[in-house]
Amino acid sequence: MRTIGFIGIGVMGKSMANHLIDAGYDVHIYNRTKKKAEELLEKGAHWHESVASVSQVSDCIMTMVGYPSDVEAIYFGKDGIIENAKANSLLIDFTTSKPSLSKKIAVEAKKVSLNALDAPVSGGDIGAKNKTLTIMVGGEKDVFKKAEPLLTLLGKNIVLQGPSGAGQHTKMCNQITIASNMIGVTEAILYAQKSGLNPTRVLESISKGAAGSWSLENLAPRMILEDTAPGFYIKHFIKDMQIAKETADEMGLKVPGLTLALSMYQQLSDQGLDELGTQALYLLYNA
Repeated sequence: MRTIGFIGIGVMGKSMANHLIDAGYDVHIYNRTKKKAEELLEKGAHWHESVASVSQVSDCIMTMVGYPSDVEAIYFGKDGIIENAKANSLLIDFTTSKPSLSKKIAVEAKKVSLNALDAPVSGGDIGAKNKTLTIMVGGEKDVFKKAEPLLTLLGKNIVLQGPSGAGQHTKMCNQITIASNMIGVTEAILYAQKSGLNPTRVLESISKGAAGSWSLENLAPRMILEDTAPGFYIKHFIKDMQIAKETADEMGLKVPGLTLALSMYQQLSDQGLDELGTQALYLLYNA
């Protein structure tokens, strides 16, 4: 697999595609906005005007788009990946999406001799840039082994969780954990500030103890600096939490922490702040 198709050049997809180019792969890309791909094109990536065109030339097609509706649109239909990919091609969807949709993709792909994995990631823009993403994979073991050399170029913690859909279910566990944690991180920083402490110095203590988390270590400093630039958009976090909530409801599982976090981020969305990073939760407290 020397020719890689990459669809979706966003905050994270751009860095991921860049690593593949650096590793010597022939990378073909499509994005709704060509401007976002300019740096990759300057490095030698090949631009395509459609998903179908990328699919027709690639041995492996990777996708990193926004919403389940986007995943559905690029995988299915006469202009979609499944209809246009070469037989035996490998399909890897990094989008956080519905487990049921990932299962559907795997079933339909197999009908036409394609191999599909759902492989949502965690680690944000920092993880994407540093090749330290956690990659949660669902699919068949032999297909995972085929994809593993490529995945190791993008992440550090790469685990096959089970059959198709298992990667997405694992990502829901990840997002449920982060949802409540972000409330705690925000309140801790605001408490430190209100009590007259130096919040940066507070982080030196609590980020290395029992309270430590990725969000505390990476997003709390952005809160302190009032840096709301997106490493991960609020709108996409809301989407993830909605999927987790809907799936939990289907299983009859109560998730009050997730429900609270979702309602808080929805308030930010209602204020038109969808394009900010998830660390902007502190703005809700300062309103």
